[in-house]
Amino acid sequence: MSKIKCALIGSGNIGTDLLIKIQETSDILEAALVIGIDADSDGLRIARERGVATTHEGIEGAVASDIWSEIVICFDATSAGAHKIHNEICVRDGKLMVDLTPAAIGPFCIPPVNADEHVDKQNVNMVTCGGQATIPMVYAVTRVSDSVPYAEIVASVSSRSAGPGTRANIDEFTETTARGVEVIGGAEKGKAIIILNPAEPPMIMRDTIYAFSVGGEEDKIRQSVEDMVAEVQKYVPGYRLKQEVQFERFTGNSRLKIPGQGEYEGVKTTIFLEVEGAGHYLPNYAGNLDIMTSAGMATAERMATKVRGGVA
Repeated sequence: MSKIKCALIGSGNIGTDLLIKIQETSDILEAALVIGIDADSDGLRIARERGVATTHEGIEGAVASDIWSEIVICFDATSAGAHKIHNEICVRDGKLMVDLTPAAIGPFCIPPVNADEHVDKQNVNMVTCGGQATIPMVYAVTRVSDSVPYAEIVASVSSRSAGPGTRANIDEFTETTARGVEVIGGAEKGKAIIILNPAEPPMIMRDTIYAFSVGGEEDKIRQSVEDMVAEVQKYVPGYRLKQEVQFERFTGNSRLKIPGQGEYEGVKTTIFLEVEGAGHYLPNYAGNLDIMTSAGMATAERMATKVRGGVA
């Protein structure tokens, strides 16, 4: 059975890693076209060497190409602003979109949490790298608790792995991630912080998740977190707990006061993660980028299965 043809919009780190990841690991997707704006970019050069069609004339060049009519799914690895234009063209031409920018035109998608709900959507948004790493953990706490009044995530990544796209979208990163913590993670209030660490040698991606829950039991939360880690590891093998899940219980006279929300009895859960990349194109320490490409590909594979008429 022939594979579902895909176009990669953006020939930078994310687009190039996706190209190699799809070519080397996907049984259902074919990277058929790479779209850039710099003819001499490393990504377009690698694509040409791998026998993939390319254009350095942006989305207009893609639309004018002979292969555009065969494209079913487009990955957008450019910027939030550019994605709006790209999506308008893809809507017009009947293409599905996996959005790896913070544009959030389509619904947020975290593969082990809600991908099956959105496989038939024209556009799905992959939130952010911090969101892909941490929102599954917030959801793991939420699903075994009565409520999660507050959750906060801190994503620390190597400065070397934060390219111009990430830096240009830093405000959108924090806003989109915080919204994802609420919309998908289930927290009533979410907060996100990103740290670009200049340490040498470059550090691996590290994430800390704080989730305060009402009606949750430590053993059930711990098991839920471990189960969710195993789900994410199916498409990101380098995703793992850095240490045991930590708990602090607040009761009686030691209730937790959350400014602007109130006082609560419950459990504060602290989760420490690290994410190591697979090293397809990016260095292993760039787990923040690898989890985005891996999640994007996992989502596109479910969409492709749906296109074929199968069960995602």
